[in-house]
Amino acid sequence: MDEQERNAAMIASRLLRERYLKDPHRPGYHLMVPEGLHSPVDPNGGLFWNGRYHLCYIYQHDKRHYWGHVSSLDLVHWRHHPPALAPDPDDGEGDGIFSGGAFVDPQGRAVISYWKFSPKSGLAIATSTDENLDVWVKHSGNPLIPEMPGRRGVAMVQGVDGKEHLASAADPSAIWMHNGRYYVLTGNLIVLHEEGLKKNNPARQGDTLYLFTSDDLIHWRYVHEFYKSDRRWTAADEDCMCPDFFPLPASPDGGAPSGKHMLLFISHNHGCQYYLGDYTGDRFLPQTHGRMSWQDREFFAPESLADAKGRRIMWAWLINPRGPRSAADSPEAAAQQAAGWSGEMSLPRVLWLGDDGTLRMKPADELKSLRYRPVEQRGLTVSPDRPLLIEAVRGRSMEVEMETHAPARGAVGLEVCCSADGRERTRIYYDAVEGALKVDTRESGPLQGTRIVESAPLSLRSGEPLRLRVFVDKSIVEVFANDRQAIARHVFPSEGSDAVRLFAEGAQASVPVLRAWQMMPSNPW
Repeated sequence: MDEQERNAAMIASRLLRERYLKDPHRPGYHLMVPEGLHSPVDPNGGLFWNGRYHLCYIYQHDKRHYWGHVSSLDLVHWRHHPPALAPDPDDGEGDGIFSGGAFVDPQGRAVISYWKFSPKSGLAIATSTDENLDVWVKHSGNPLIPEMPGRRGVAMVQGVDGKEHLASAADPSAIWMHNGRYYVLTGNLIVLHEEGLKKNNPARQGDTLYLFTSDDLIHWRYVHEFYKSDRRWTAADEDCMCPDFFPLPASPDGGAPSGKHMLLFISHNHGCQYYLGDYTGDRFLPQTHGRMSWQDREFFAPESLADAKGRRIMWAWLINPRGPRSAADSPEAAAQQAAGWSGEMSLPRVLWLGDDGTLRMKPADELKSLRYRPVEQRGLTVSPDRPLLIEAVRGRSMEVEMETHAPARGAVGLEVCCSADGRERTRIYYDAVEGALKVDTRESGPLQGTRIVESAPLSLRSGEPLRLRVFVDKSIVEVFANDRQAIARHVFPSEGSDAVRLFAEGAQASVPVLRAWQMMPSNPW
């Protein structure tokens, strides 16, 4: 690159930064993919390595799929690396690197397992040993679990029983070791649709995973279906993809495992969900099921890692409702093209097992380092159907903590991104009648976005106060309740819609304490 080309590139880079910084809807502290407009943008390959958090993600270039790569010391500020994985030279349009995971083998190598999505599709691996994980070497024998020619997502595999089985190599999990052997899981999307739904075969319907084992990471044999889905929890047309399987800690601080395992996954029609249960005899026995997306699939493609403390930290792709998959002639697509960006990750969530055997979750404590300009108000009272404006709290990049005693029959919560005339608002509240945490975006503004009431089950115990943590980040509202439930939604308010109000329905509500902070953007632009 000569001086003229270098100067032109620097000017273009500066102009792009300035354009992004002026965008009122581009998130400032949610991790953003830097490469522009993309879909899918699944987070993948999460790994804690040499004191740093590493996360990969899918993005598109030259109409093929790559893995980008970022790392961080604090889960807040991220360094962008060269792409971790690129398509093979013979991969064509639409081909490339699809979802997978990462682990460290006994020799101290970082090992990525991924879905090689191409005419020669199947499970593939790549390894790295350098300090920054900048150089990944693909195995020369990829794909190590090949899929059938012309049938991506379907494989005829040799089993440990010596027989052939119909399975898949799609979306492999991170590899793990158990009783001295390697194991990996693969997803059932294509098998479900081709063998279960199209052929009306109940034995192939519903979500499941395929378990494979190896002694050397290279030669894999099929074991069996890892678990059996249950129609009490999931529908016959729900798949299991982007699987992430791990022992769940007993504490938000990490430490010893709880004795229960967690399976995080998606169904493509209903988004992120999970099972908690027992891992025994090479089988997973789910005991409870939960979702992280209820009315649609905006919370999608989970990925997690365990850090040096043993904390289990997860992210998900927040599918932008005005993203590249919008109809080509829609206002959403036009707005997205004009903005020039997509690819937002959820805040890092810490997961652990509660004393009652149910899942606990909260935002990572590291996010508190972004707080500034604190506000605290105590002893507030909210009358029914008379919203209370909190004059000292407003903004589009902030965190609000609220504790309240919810009415026995009614609702209580707060409204963010409110306009002065009251026509725009995003409502976040606890519905005591339905026992649910809700986020209502139906009046979030006239701009593009999904108008919906996302409703997540949450039952407060007798006398238990409602504790909310609400994060507003330009076009993302993410809320956590009582370390037991969370919802993330996109909103696209108008300029100036930045007020905060408390409200109650059905009965008066007391708010012993409300705290708020402005949040410092951590993205470079």
